[in-house]
Amino acid sequence: MPRTPDEYAVHFFLSSGHREEVRFTTIQEFQQWYSGELVPKSDSNDFINIPIKNIQGEYMVVRPSSITAIRVEPVFAGSVERF
Repeated sequence: MPRTPDEYAVHFFLSSGHREEVRFTTIQEFQQWYSGELVPKSDSNDFINIPIKNIQGEYMVVRPSSITAIRVEPVFAGSVERF
């Protein structure tokens, strides 16, 4: 039986060399944000909001033209805590 991820960690790699991570509850939530917000403005130098769902009251803005890569990683919560 395949496991279902508890959330998805999305890693943004920026042209400045910085890396940022935000989390989405479902892959569909990420795909909706990606196709509705990021793709239409991919060459823009105007800031767009990246939703940060797991931190109350914080947000991140980024210039879409500065995103060089995106990695989506499923996150599985388990009963065993790993360090």
